[in-house]
Amino acid sequence: MANISLPELRGLAVRVLTASKTSPDTAACVAAALVRADADGIPSHGMARLPIYADQSKCGKVDGFVSPELSETGTAAIRVDARCGFAYPAIDLGLNRAMEMVEPAGVVALAIGNSSHAGVLGHSVERLADAGLAAMAFVNTPAAISPWGGNRALYGTDPIAFACPRPDAPPLVIDLSISKIARGKIKLAADRDEAIPDDWATDADGNPTTDAGKAMRGGSLLPIGDAKGAALALMVELMSAAMTGSQYGYEASSFFDAEGGPPKTGQFFFIFKPECLGGKNAVARIGALMQAITDQPGARIPGQRRFENRKRAETDGVDIPDDLLENLRWRAGG
Repeated sequence: MANISLPELRGLAVRVLTASKTSPDTAACVAAALVRADADGIPSHGMARLPIYADQSKCGKVDGFVSPELSETGTAAIRVDARCGFAYPAIDLGLNRAMEMVEPAGVVALAIGNSSHAGVLGHSVERLADAGLAAMAFVNTPAAISPWGGNRALYGTDPIAFACPRPDAPPLVIDLSISKIARGKIKLAADRDEAIPDDWATDADGNPTTDAGKAMRGGSLLPIGDAKGAALALMVELMSAAMTGSQYGYEASSFFDAEGGPPKTGQFFFIFKPECLGGKNAVARIGALMQAITDQPGARIPGQRRFENRKRAETDGVDIPDDLLENLRWRAGG
C-alpha cells in the first residue's frame, strides 16, 4: 500500500480522466467524489473505480464531455437528463437548483435520468443536511438481486440514503444498499482473489458461494431481510427508474466494464425543510433521539465512522494499493 495525500490523489484522478476523453470540469467533479469515498473509508467506491470510469469514458459508454440538462416540470419538481454522462455533474446540477426551490416550496422532488454510477449516495444527502435540509434518495443499479422466489436477477443493489441535520453536531447520514453487502465490495474481493462470507451471494445455479468471482459471473446477491428486502428493492427500482424515465436494473449495462451501451440508470431525491413538516422544534427533536441512542453504552449512530475517517484522511492521507496506483499513474501519462 502507498500513502498519498488527498490533494495529490485528486490531481491524479483528474489527469487520468482528462486523458480518457473527459472534460476538465467533469473530471474535477468525478475526482472529488472518488477521493472523498476513499477519505471516508469506502474504497469500493473510491479510486478503485477510476480505471473502470476511464475505460467507459474512453470508449463512449459514458460521455465524458456532455453537460446535463435541467427542466422544471412542476412548482416543486425538477428533472435532470444526465444525457448518458457521469452521474456526479447531473446530481450537482439538480441539487443546486433543488436547494433554491425548496425555500419557498418546503419540499422538492428531483428526478435524474439517463445516468450512470452515482458513487457514495450518502455524500449527496449529507450535502443537503449541511444546508439544514432533510432528504431521502433512491438509486437503481444493474441487475444483481432476484425477485424473492425467482431465479434471475432483475433488481440492482439499489442504494437508499437519508440525511438530516442535528443540533450542534454533524448530520445524521444513513446510506445502505438493498443487498446484504455492496456489490463493489464483492468486486474488490474478486479482484484480490479473496473469499466472501457464504451469506452474501449465490452462484449462477442459485447456491450459496464463498467465491467472489462466481458471484460476479452470473450469480445473484442476497437481499437484506430476505423477502422484505426483495420487496424494498422493487420499490427502489420503481422510484429510481420508472419515476425518472430510466432503465430498470435488468435493462442496464454493467457499471464494472466498458462493454455495451450506456447504463441509463436513475436517481431520485425527495428534499424537504424539516421545520415545514415537523414544526420549529423538528431539528431539536432529531437531537433528542440521537442523544437517547448515545446514552446507551456501546450504541453508535449510523454513519459517524465516516466523519472520523475523513478528518484523519485530511491530515494523514489515504492508503492506495500499489498496483492500483501504478495503473493510475500509467493512465495519467506517468
